[in-house]
Amino acid sequence: MTRLMVLSICALLLAVACKKDRDQTEIDREKIEQYLAANNLTATAHPSGLYYIITEPGTGANPPTNANVTVRYKGSLLDGTVFDQTPGNEARTFPLQNLIQSWQIGIPLVARGGKITLFSPSALAYGSRGVGIIPANSVLIFEIELVNF
Repeated sequence: MTRLMVLSICALLLAVACKKDRDQTEIDREKIEQYLAANNLTATAHPSGLYYIITEPGTGANPPTNANVTVRYKGSLLDGTVFDQTPGNEARTFPLQNLIQSWQIGIPLVARGGKITLFSPSALAYGSRGVGIIPANSVLIFEIELVNF
């Protein structure tokens, strides 16, 4: 009887947690679609929930997921607040596999010299935890130029 009660409580907690995730996913999707419509933008929806616009496909091969990528970027909130960017014409190098999921999905969609804008749902970025000036459950926009890999 005690086992049954514990299993029932666990199942209930799991169901509530899954519903919350689905709800945030839907909220983020709606926010992204509203932003795109308000700014007259057409983006491609990835099965992960990421939306993206390739403004320059680049040339040559696309980076593999285990590449070190050198990028110029700007990250902002939907309200336009910039939370991070490469200064001037500088670029930064990162192991792609160590970056947030939206970058791991989006960057390999372009080749060297390519430019992409990512509209990242919170689950593919920092989720329910806030980071610096990024509030919890924030949809993020990243403008990325893949300089090299």
